[in-house]
Amino acid sequence: MTDSIAPGPLPGKLLGPAEIRDLAALLDIQPTKKLGQNFVIDANTVRRIVRSAGIEAGSTVVEIGPGLGSLTLGLLEAGASVIAVEIDDRLAAQLPLTVDTMQPGAPLTVVTADAMRVTELPGDPTVLVANLPYNISVPVLLHFLETFRGIRSGFVMVQSEVGQRLAAPPGSKVYGSPSVKAAWFGHWRTSGQVSRQVFWPVPNVDSILVSFALREEPIGTEEERLATFALVDAAFQQRRKMLRQSLSGVLGDSTVAAERMTLAGVDPTTRGEQLTVDDFLRIVRAAE
Repeated sequence: MTDSIAPGPLPGKLLGPAEIRDLAALLDIQPTKKLGQNFVIDANTVRRIVRSAGIEAGSTVVEIGPGLGSLTLGLLEAGASVIAVEIDDRLAAQLPLTVDTMQPGAPLTVVTADAMRVTELPGDPTVLVANLPYNISVPVLLHFLETFRGIRSGFVMVQSEVGQRLAAPPGSKVYGSPSVKAAWFGHWRTSGQVSRQVFWPVPNVDSILVSFALREEPIGTEEERLATFALVDAAFQQRRKMLRQSLSGVLGDSTVAAERMTLAGVDPTTRGEQLTVDDFLRIVRAAE
């Protein structure tokens, strides 16, 4: 980690536009599109996210990419313990200083790591809350749900197009691989748009809030999940083709694929966007 400069006295418990810019200047941080850095500067939006996520005193929350701490402070204000995973050394070093200044003694743990690679977390978080970078939102979400089975629910802010895909039902125009993979873990729904003006810098895409609640029990084994996801990837790489063709590379050939699908009760001439996650899982089990 690099040494950081603690900010001066800041008004209230949350960060505003001036404080965000001051902190960025102190750390010599220029937000970049490469890292998807768009910092939330509106306290009302932060409190809306915390309230909608159902955060209560005593909750243990993992936050991915806390940045300068806008959402972190909102979670702590609600009485949660926060485990913040931050890849940027400067931001990771500064976050405890900012929290100590604005909310002294608040229960924060910072893990300096790449969220796409982290495999261990302290504190056994049960809730995931994050303003996710647009370029890695789906992969990082799936990584956390695959890796940290103690997470039971979550609330994230993502690019609008991504959020719509995560929550899309079968047959919709935006239903695709992320929709099916997300459904393996639980139930997803969109929870309202977010103005571009609550970010600094202002992004050139719209954002949306997405909530999820995970299943009480997995719908299949880890081996079945991997096999199902392989079918899903194949189906949506060639989404215009009938499934007996798009799945032929995974299941053997089109004849074998058709036989397996028929055994699973799935029409071989249908396309991937018509199938639920349970349909894909039945195809996997028919091939066993």
